Amino acid sequence: MSETRLPLLPIAATIIALGLIIGGWLLGDGLTRARHADRAVTVRGLAEQDVTADLATWTISTSAVGNDLGALQAKADTDGNRVMAFLEAQGFSDAEIESGGISVSQYVDGNGRPNITIRRRIQLRTTKVMEARTAFSRQAELMRQGIVFDSDQGGMIYSFTRLNDVKPPMIAAATKNAREGAEQFAKDSGSGVGDIKSAAQGYFSIIPRDGDSSGSTASSSPYQKVRVVTTIDFYLD
Repeated sequence: MSETRLPLLPIAATIIALGLIIGGWLLGDGLTRARHADRAVTVRGLAEQDVTADLATWTISTSAVGNDLGALQAKADTDGNRVMAFLEAQGFSDAEIESGGISVSQYVDGNGRPNITIRRRIQLRTTKVMEARTAFSRQAELMRQGIVFDSDQGGMIYSFTRLNDVKPPMIAAATKNAREGAEQFAKDSGSGVGDIKSAAQGYFSIIPRDGDSSGSTASSSPYQKVRVVTTIDFYLD
């Protein structure tokens, strides 16, 4: 009895043809996915939050000028005591008031007379921000006591130190704002927004609050604004 053998050539050709079909489909699908992967939009997200400073620092620098060193030393001591008494009267404790150093400079004028300047610094550092602001507004009381402020007398510096507390919700808000921008772009282009492709967090900055005219820098006012801008790439479907 003879054994029937199927021709091998048609079978092999069929297998090769199926392989080419499957390979072509996979290649086409890969190219399609690659094209979709290249479709992305870059947008920026903004988040802002009004904050109030929680730390106030005021360096008070007094100056005594003359040619009698002993008298000037006495005046510098008196002025320093008056400044500390003024701050204590405003409700600040000894822990919030620090007596800084004393510096002495001297030069001889054209007539050979010595001119001496003694400077003394006292610093207030407190979390009672609004009380410090009120005290700063009353510094004229010190001038009426005969205290002369040095030429490098600094103003009140207001600081917001709880930046880490507001970072997480602000990053989330900036990301949401960026996605809203991407969705508007996708809507206009007839596509959809997918996952985040890449993201870069911008720097957090503290700026003056809108409408506050007390100064051009954030530290000149207790009323401040925290801002962050993120840059995000979204895939487009």
